[in-house]
Amino acid sequence: MTDHLPLDQAHCIPRRGHEHRLSEAQVRELQAQVDAWELIEDGRALRKTFRFPDYYHTLSFVNALAHVANREDHHPDLAVHYDRCVVRWSTHDCGGLSENDFICAAKADRLA
Repeated sequence: MTDHLPLDQAHCIPRRGHEHRLSEAQVRELQAQVDAWELIEDGRALRKTFRFPDYYHTLSFVNALAHVANREDHHPDLAVHYDRCVVRWSTHDCGGLSENDFICAAKADRLA
């Protein structure tokens, strides 16, 4: 794992192959470190809705998250609406959740 470094300060590394997919116990441990992220798709993805007062603030968050995703080379699926953004993390290359998803979830929380 991140060797006790807070998730929002850790950095993503390439995680290709099913050996990087987290176990249920690892997912539970990391999920406890991110606020209000829900497991979806039978535990293969994380999702959270971020709410904002208007479109300008929503897009500001989306743009900031895009910079983080680019820097970490780990990209979310986004659904952008007037007053909210739904963020979904999953590591396609490992077929489920990896530590990268939780690192980026924590970074998204910090942005919001």
